[in-house]
Amino acid sequence: MAGRLPKSTHALVVKRCSEGKKPIYHDAILEERPIRPLKTGEILVKMSAVSFNHRDVWIRLGQYPGIRFGSTFGADGAGSVVAAADGNDPLLFKRVFLTPMRGWESDPSAPEAEGLEILGGGSRDGTFADYVVVERDQVIPSPDHLSDVQTSAWPLGGLTAWRAAIVNAGASQGQNILITGIGGGVALLAMQLCLAKGANVYVTSGSDEKIRKAVSLGAKAGVNYKSKDWPSQLADILEKEGDGAGQTKIDAVVDSGGGDIMSRVNKVLKAGGRVVCYGMTANPQIKFTMREVLKNQQLVGSTMGSHKDLIDATAFIVAHRIVPVVSHVLDGFSSAEAGFQLMKRGDQFGKIVIKLEGDGGVKARANL
Repeated sequence: MAGRLPKSTHALVVKRCSEGKKPIYHDAILEERPIRPLKTGEILVKMSAVSFNHRDVWIRLGQYPGIRFGSTFGADGAGSVVAAADGNDPLLFKRVFLTPMRGWESDPSAPEAEGLEILGGGSRDGTFADYVVVERDQVIPSPDHLSDVQTSAWPLGGLTAWRAAIVNAGASQGQNILITGIGGGVALLAMQLCLAKGANVYVTSGSDEKIRKAVSLGAKAGVNYKSKDWPSQLADILEKEGDGAGQTKIDAVVDSGGGDIMSRVNKVLKAGGRVVCYGMTANPQIKFTMREVLKNQQLVGSTMGSHKDLIDATAFIVAHRIVPVVSHVLDGFSSAEAGFQLMKRGDQFGKIVIKLEGDGGVKARANL
């Protein structure tokens, strides 16, 4: 076995909160755990940076299915290979990030496995540890133009954004794409991918400041969804930019809210246009009426993506030198609770990252 195998690792694990505690908020406890011997085909990754996702908070709130108490939090993480079962493994001492899911390798439509597994908090331990044992075919080389902090902000959000915006919404040169809830990691990555494709991106947010930041990154314009007439405001913006000659409709919507999204965008979405929904944070149902049917408008569900999608998406961000937006960089697992609180409040614009010992690659650029 090449590389010296440490005996133990610190890991941030989910523990059941006190019986009868209301509201439910499970504990996140830092534990020292032994590192087991590597099996054939496995490597050991020393994590340099890990990132939060909303599901980490939902796990603590008891709102995520399949919680396994005692499992490690986290689906996103980047670091370096420090040991390998195969002494000649070419990945040894290389920078990598972990594939955040299992069960979907390459099928263009849906996972091959009956249940798509996501790392962290459930049947599979996650990334929130100093060292992680992982199958060597479930890591991807980290982009050279990104630091480990930036790379850790990419996998889960990047894969979800790629599948929703590029594969399912089909964003391309000159199209008008609406991305709702800008400020979250997936929405921002979707915006960056669409812009790199040459699309015109419009956004919504409940924060005017987040809209301003999105415009500074390349969005055409945005509207505040707290305004009841935001679809009319967007229609006016599209009309002015179209100048009577250009496209004055939205080609596709990339949405994370659910609820009344179809009725809200009906008038600004072109006939045959798509709403791609990758989450339902506003309401767990979407109303689809005959009005949308008569316009041939489509509603498409989009969850995660395949291993092949992630490889394709990573090659795309390398070619276009895309840098994921990092909102906050926290120092070590001792600051993890601050990350959970930031996620609960929704204060972030981009990803919340915990930086561990060392950070390979270029210096991180964070919007603190």
